[in-house]
Amino acid sequence: MSNYKYLDKVNFPSDIKKLSIDELKILSEEIRKEMIEAVSVTGGHLGAGLGVVELTVALHYVFDTPNDKLIWDVGHQSYPHKIITGRKDKIRTIRQGKGLSGFTKRSESEYDPFGAAHSSTSISSALGMAVANKLSNKSNNVVAVIGDGAISAGMAYEAMNNAGISKTKMIVVLNDNDMSIAKPVGAMRAYLAKLLTGKLYFSLREILKLIISAFSKRFSAKAGKAEDFLRSAFTGGTLFNSLGFYYVGPIDGYDLDSLVSVLKNAKESNHEGPIMIHIKTEKGKGYSFAENALDRYHGVSKFNIKTGIQEKSKSNIPSYTKVFANTLIKHAEKDSKIIGITAAMPSGTGIDFFGEKFPKRMFDVGIAEQHAVTFAAGLATEGFKPFTAIYSTFLQRAYDQVVHDVAIQSLPVRFAIDRAGLVGADGPTHAGSFDITYLSTLPNFVVMAASDESELVKMISTSVDINDRPSAFRYPRGIGIGIELPPIDQKLEIGKGRVIQEGKKLAIINFGARLNECLNASSSLKKKGVNITIVDARFAKPLDEKLIWQIATDHDSIITIEEGSIGGFGSHVAKFLSEKNLLDTGLKFRTMILPDKFIDHDKPELMYKIAGLDSKAIEDKVMDLLNSNIVLQKQKQ
Repeated sequence: MSNYKYLDKVNFPSDIKKLSIDELKILSEEIRKEMIEAVSVTGGHLGAGLGVVELTVALHYVFDTPNDKLIWDVGHQSYPHKIITGRKDKIRTIRQGKGLSGFTKRSESEYDPFGAAHSSTSISSALGMAVANKLSNKSNNVVAVIGDGAISAGMAYEAMNNAGISKTKMIVVLNDNDMSIAKPVGAMRAYLAKLLTGKLYFSLREILKLIISAFSKRFSAKAGKAEDFLRSAFTGGTLFNSLGFYYVGPIDGYDLDSLVSVLKNAKESNHEGPIMIHIKTEKGKGYSFAENALDRYHGVSKFNIKTGIQEKSKSNIPSYTKVFANTLIKHAEKDSKIIGITAAMPSGTGIDFFGEKFPKRMFDVGIAEQHAVTFAAGLATEGFKPFTAIYSTFLQRAYDQVVHDVAIQSLPVRFAIDRAGLVGADGPTHAGSFDITYLSTLPNFVVMAASDESELVKMISTSVDINDRPSAFRYPRGIGIGIELPPIDQKLEIGKGRVIQEGKKLAIINFGARLNECLNASSSLKKKGVNITIVDARFAKPLDEKLIWQIATDHDSIITIEEGSIGGFGSHVAKFLSEKNLLDTGLKFRTMILPDKFIDHDKPELMYKIAGLDSKAIEDKVMDLLNSNIVLQKQKQ
């Protein structure tokens, strides 16, 4: 850590309150510098935090945290908050194993009253805390900070609608940086833009210009403030006032004098109801490379501070995401009915590449997974072939729509489920742990998992021709294993797995990207004289019942393995074996799944080791099962 004039003396918000406004300005620049230096070493979410340094300082300066509750929506912007709430010395551990979370986390600090990593939850949770205070006769303040991208989500509107009629005091700070992860979309974003460009505002501004031209520069400055006042007075509060909020803004997010003054007024206000403070900021503020980047350095790997150059993978092997995007583009070149859909994650899902090629057939619906799914269902009713690319963890938000709007109607929506399994630094909030379970329970669904990038290509190609029901294919984050990709005309027979290698006595039935670990375990077992059968199931639904029957009757033991929770592939195999009385013959059956707990962030390979799903764990499981069979046989003798 560099030597700082003020930051070295600041460990908790109480230390900030001893400083003057001018000293706070210097402190803000020191925090910004420290954050840049820390993230350059660790990687992480940079741009959002850079944009709210002054706001963070002002909030902790005015409010009595942690008694007053400060809730950061999503948590991408919480790094400055962590630096001044007792975690400064650990900031270079952020997103590292056993280090700080990249998001707010209740178990990490009393200054994190609500854990967040999925968007648009802050207003709902803040209202809950505010109502709890009211019912308990407490006078604590509750403040939610939400971005312009996050506030466009339906849940935020639901919360604002409820808050507006509650007559409960709470403060919402709208951090309007004109920049969500992707290009902001939707009417809400357009409304915020119109606040600054309306005809009425322009006419007033032109009048002011005429007046300003005749007076001194000193008066011009005051007129500029009047301009800001007129901007808010005549255009700003229309939407939020109609929802029951007392609207203030927009306010320059880097004017600490104004920020502190407005926040103090809101804190001391006797207004019975929610208050909306609209702050204008810039994502990536204070670091030129971030300011000039298209994504404002939203999420970065380790980087060189002087050049801004980020570390890149040295591998030439394409990522699963890239394989998906390229394959979908190839199919779309032949089939004009193919549509690409994402929910605010075009670059994360590869849909941005599809959009470059087919701009009229690519739709980014914003942070609105529920809408994305039903929108796709509507397209499917008219004969189009929508591919809805959503991270596994985010698809959870749209489960009702998957059930009611897609599955019940047997509509051919294709779900490209990225980030399946454990994802590393983002931790349990972003892990794709449950999609196998929550999709394979649904009738009329085809559920696939790619064991490698070649299989992913085949599954995409297969789903193109599934026109009578929904389908899903899951694949992990990161690069593939480096095998040759097949042509797109290679497709799979629905519900049919494949035998990878044949052995004796024990068989592993793999579903998903643990296949390579199974093969590594098998290589080690061969050195011990143990030869096992390995099957790549490919499908969790429909199951390859003929193949499973064959495996069950030809082997003494079966182990299933998957990167998912209880209730998934292994559970369906167990049900089949039970119904067919195959477990009554002495067949030994075990499942290897994610443990019944949330696994903290770390390198993916270490997370899988903790989960007991690496090659060593597979090898141990095989030997334990074989040894138990030997013991049982001896007991029978």
